[in-house]
Amino acid sequence: MSALAGRGPRPEVQAASGLAELGAEAASAQSAYSDAMIMCDRLVRIYQAEGIEVQALQGLDLVVERGELTAVVGASGSGKSTLMNILAGLDSPTAGVARVAGRDLAAMTGRERTDYRRRAVGFVWQQTSRNLLPYLTARQNVLVPMQFSSAPRRVRGQRADDLLGLLEIAHCADRTPDRMSGGEQQRAAIATALANEPAVLLADEPTGELDTRTARSVFAALQTANAQLGVTVLVVTHDPELSAQVRRTVAIRDGRTSSETLRRSSDGEDGTTTHHAVEYALVDRAGRVQLPRDMTEPLQIRDRVRLESESDHIGVWPDRQTAADPAGPADDRHA
Repeated sequence: MSALAGRGPRPEVQAASGLAELGAEAASAQSAYSDAMIMCDRLVRIYQAEGIEVQALQGLDLVVERGELTAVVGASGSGKSTLMNILAGLDSPTAGVARVAGRDLAAMTGRERTDYRRRAVGFVWQQTSRNLLPYLTARQNVLVPMQFSSAPRRVRGQRADDLLGLLEIAHCADRTPDRMSGGEQQRAAIATALANEPAVLLADEPTGELDTRTARSVFAALQTANAQLGVTVLVVTHDPELSAQVRRTVAIRDGRTSSETLRRSSDGEDGTTTHHAVEYALVDRAGRVQLPRDMTEPLQIRDRVRLESESDHIGVWPDRQTAADPAGPADDRHA
């Protein structure tokens, strides 16, 4: 098996005045995240379709440190797949910065992009049919990405066997996908994505077509890859049970990162373990923050709010002013 071997505060940068300045402004902040494995700064992706402009990403910020396993959640159309396609080297941003494993994704040439997809990043799709060649066995599928490697054939074969064993599908080595279960196919896909020892593993809804029990085994394989191989893992999921198993979950809404949930465990004096989860709203460099709908809708907050600066917090108040009391009720609850 020898072959398998807190972010700080964001820098103060003056807000951009237009789309043309976004790239240059974002570049000025790159040095602050030079050690991050994934860094997106004010990432923008605009599509033109039949004369209609679609803003899939609207200044998205994301930092994933080396060795993290991070989940990304969000409603359909929030920009998750667009983000993953850019990080996988399958698409290019319109503006902003995207860096993965030290590579500037917006500045890569075609040849550099091909090398990036072969060596720096691995990708697992939701559809099992997109991950494996149907006429090859699991072992042969894992060997395919290594065909351009300079490693001797014996070393490549050993790595394929090691990966299949690590992910507990060694018994599938000589089976084609049609003779494997859905969970076995996805674990073989993970092994294939890890073949060239990428620094980052991206998984877009890898358990979306699986039942709950099988989904757990596939997610466990991602956790194993992260823990045993040290690969940085970014996984998109709609399954709250799976996203609750990672230390950090990032939510995307309307093309921007909107909140993060951080989890930790603590051991009590009686030997019991308590799990804690805290959700944080994110504030970008322009001071924008997205308030969760489950908090704003009950208070009928829309269009504008009133802010009050306190010694240890900022109060957010619904707009309920009246002509008789323009300052608003003193006992109104914070949003």
